[in-house]
Formats: sequence, structure tokens, C-alpha cells
Amino acid sequence: MSLPNDLLELFTSEYNKLENLVNGLNFDIELSVNQIVEIYYQITNVSSMIMVVKPQLDQNNDKILYVEKFISEKFNSTIHPKIMEHIANSISSITSNLQSINSEQKSKETIENEAKLYEKLREIMSTREFVQQYDTGLCHD
Repeated sequence: MSLPNDLLELFTSEYNKLENLVNGLNFDIELSVNQIVEIYYQITNVSSMIMVVKPQLDQNNDKILYVEKFISEKFNSTIHPKIMEHIANSISSITSNLQSINSEQKSKETIENEAKLYEKLREIMSTREFVQQYDTGLCHD
């Protein structure tokens, strides 16, 4: 097999992973931090591969053009904004829950639950920073 075919095969495999991740998203339930990180890792991976593969293959390769369109139209225009909104809603919800906890007379269980909420908030805010870096990259493309 030739190098361009090997590259295209690898590229197709990585794109298929991305497509499966995107199609597996369900915004009706809470997305896990791992899901969000995994999808942004894969979108970055596929986008990087496009830059490597494109010059070595026909610039107008149908598969590359299809994947670029998928990333631009489906992910960047639809999925990414939904993920950003989901993260913002999660942060708002956790913050509201934390603010509603009665600061007087805390039981051990309340303190433990509060600590879990703070940890979840920290994790989601960290994920938001990660997703915003992708968003910043979109503005500079």
C-alpha cells in the first residue's frame, strides 16, 4: 500500500471515531466531562490530520472536503454552540445549588455533598476553559 492510501485510511478511521462521538451525543441528558474532552480531542486530532493529509493527497479529495464540511457545518455551527450552552447551564445550575445550601447547621452529609458540588463545579469550569480554547481557535481561522 502506498503512503497516501495509508494516510487516507488512518484519516478515515479517525474521522469515523469523531462521527460516532458526535452522533452519540445526547443533549437531553447531562454530558460528562470525559465525553466533552474526548470529542474536542478527536475534533482537534482530525483537524490536525487534515492539515497533514491534504497537501499529500489531491487538494480536492472528496473525503477531505466532506470532513471539512462536517466539521464546519455540523460541529462548529451546531454541536459546539450546544456544548458551550450545556456547560454554561451546568455551571449556573451547580452555582444555584451551592448558593441555596443553608450555611447554618450543616450535617456531615450536607458538607460532603457541598464538597462534591464544588469539585464538580471546578471540573466543569476547567472543561469550559478547554472548550473556550477551541472556540478561540475558531475565531482565528
